[in-house]
Amino acid sequence: MKVRLSRVAFARSGDKGDTANVGVIALSPAAYEHLVREVTPARVKEHFAGVCRGDVERFELPNLYALNFLLHESLGGGGTVSLMLDAQGKTFGAGILSMAVEVPEAVVEACDRVSSGIEPGRPLAEE
Repeated sequence: MKVRLSRVAFARSGDKGDTANVGVIALSPAAYEHLVREVTPARVKEHFAGVCRGDVERFELPNLYALNFLLHESLGGGGTVSLMLDAQGKTFGAGILSMAVEVPEAVVEACDRVSSGIEPGRPLAEE
């Protein structure tokens, strides 16, 4: 099923100069598998079209069920020289969560239960 990324992950973002840094953390190991396939550098660049003028790099962190993206040339030169409203990249995390991703219904439902507190989240360490 097609859902917003926010149904199966959460995000954090920040910046360094003219590069936005966006971390996407899956709510479950099963969700992570689908995010690796769905949230590609090309799709992230397309999602931030008009904002991201440079390359998008992706780094996989499977032990954290996370993906980290660097969106180069996305902040109008950076905080001190940009006329952009958010030249520090703080809203990029919220922005990426509106991306549509294809994830099986059972995985989405399991993530919904984790989000609502009905089920505990993933363990902090492998047992």
